[in-house]
Amino acid sequence: MASSERRALLFGLLLAGCAHGDPRRFPLATPVLRDPDLQAVTLPCDGAPKCAPKPRTNFLIWDSVDNSVFRPATDFLRARRGGDALDVNAYDEVPSSSFFENRLGAQWLTPEQVEAGFCPTGPVPDPNAPDGAWLVDHGKDNGANPGFRIKTADTKFMLKTDLGEGERATAATAIATRLYYAAGFWAPCDAVVYFRRSLLKVAPGLTVQGNAGTPKPFDEAAVDKQLEKAERRGPLFRAVASRWLPGTPIGPFAYDGTKDDDPGDLVPHEKRRPLRGSRLMAAWLNHFDAREQNTMATWEPDDPARPGRGHVRHWILDMGDCFGSQWENDTLSRKHGHSYFLDTRHMAEDFVTLGIPQRPWDTARIAEGLEDFGYFSAARFDPEAWRGEYPMLPFDNMTEQDGAWMTRIIARFTPAHLEAAVRAGDLTEPLHSRFLVRTLIDRQKAILRRYFAKVSPLADVSREGDDLCAVDLARATRTYPEDRFRYRALVTRGPAAEARIPVRVLEDGRVCVPVPARVKDASPPDAAGRYVVVRIENGASLGPLELHLYDLGHTMQLVGIARP
Repeated sequence: MASSERRALLFGLLLAGCAHGDPRRFPLATPVLRDPDLQAVTLPCDGAPKCAPKPRTNFLIWDSVDNSVFRPATDFLRARRGGDALDVNAYDEVPSSSFFENRLGAQWLTPEQVEAGFCPTGPVPDPNAPDGAWLVDHGKDNGANPGFRIKTADTKFMLKTDLGEGERATAATAIATRLYYAAGFWAPCDAVVYFRRSLLKVAPGLTVQGNAGTPKPFDEAAVDKQLEKAERRGPLFRAVASRWLPGTPIGPFAYDGTKDDDPGDLVPHEKRRPLRGSRLMAAWLNHFDAREQNTMATWEPDDPARPGRGHVRHWILDMGDCFGSQWENDTLSRKHGHSYFLDTRHMAEDFVTLGIPQRPWDTARIAEGLEDFGYFSAARFDPEAWRGEYPMLPFDNMTEQDGAWMTRIIARFTPAHLEAAVRAGDLTEPLHSRFLVRTLIDRQKAILRRYFAKVSPLADVSREGDDLCAVDLARATRTYPEDRFRYRALVTRGPAAEARIPVRVLEDGRVCVPVPARVKDASPPDAAGRYVVVRIENGASLGPLELHLYDLGHTMQLVGIARP
């Protein structure tokens, strides 16, 4: 076993909290709530003025070919399987890390907090600044959305304009980043801004790197060309301003393996639950362009005086494809979210069946008045069958438990949260805002119906006196009809036989079961006789919620949560 594999295994055991001697028992310990990758590490170049991990480059064409052809073939020959995620703690949750911060899944967010996202006060560059105050100092390399970087008096922004699809692309960027950020991912501050052309002044000698790797000059004429398709309000151009990320950018992060020169990067990325579960976030918003090139890692020093001591943070970027991106090729536009660009499975099925079976994209239609949003809808949405542009290893590795974890977070978005996020898109037509909110709610329901069907949706475990309580997110969100919920609870205390206990069903989706402390002897706190397992079934989902506790005599200590 390689040293990196040993480190990953040890890391997984640390988070899961496996007990000594009996793997079915959790140890008497508190769960890990903070990933060690947030701890400061020291690089070999510490002390150098620009000390940071080496930048990484990702090229679209190679990435698509590798993930569409070479990697799947290699995985098949190696019989490589995803297995369980390694960054999961004893409570079946993900500790906060450089990839993910527990937000909506661990605390209540107000609609105003969702609307703010990662943006501090005053998120956009000042549109009332003097002419020439926005210095264009860099073009936008790669990607489909046109854009360029501006430098203002206090910071930098990447400005991205629309693509001739109305206001969809800029609105999608602002809305989707807020949903990703509220869910827990590191997503940037993207905000819609209207500005006059005279604010821009292009620095001489700029070039941009295209998707094909060919540098091109970027001057005043290039800026004018990019603004040709930009939406306007009167004389003002519309764009989305993405505030420059904190720290030093070191390029897109890999969707598999670890970064060799980052000492804090211990878990192979394809085995991280947030990256696996992000497949459902992408499916929800139809972020079919969710790939390595639309990520960014940044090096964040803990102390400016020591640039080589700090940690890496991992960001998800560029979400302008969400909510119905349309391409010149209508067939491809129809397939977004339904089929890979090179989908060998669909090709084989069509070959065998002579293309007779009807596919979801065959019946796709663009609704009148909603042309800007293309084929984005809830009518043909199947979260389990959703596909991006091409296969991504973490998405392929997503297990039922990974999907259920992400679904528990998605379930917490209320209509008020979604309305707040859509407000950040600053859409001119009220019809467009109403359509997005309604469609997001309908697609959210489809995800909940699918991924609450097998793994228990009970969450937010708390203790109230002698009762253990949890929130049934499926019932709280009315995912299934009320008559499908039939609660049953069983308890096992040490070597004793399993016994049934009553379940108290409350109106707000909560359920409570009595589990008082009973052991009064002088046995060690972690003795086998003190170990208690409570299983709660809701009747609508196949699997139960398992609560693992120790009876300490004066209280019951929760040490583990499982959803088999």
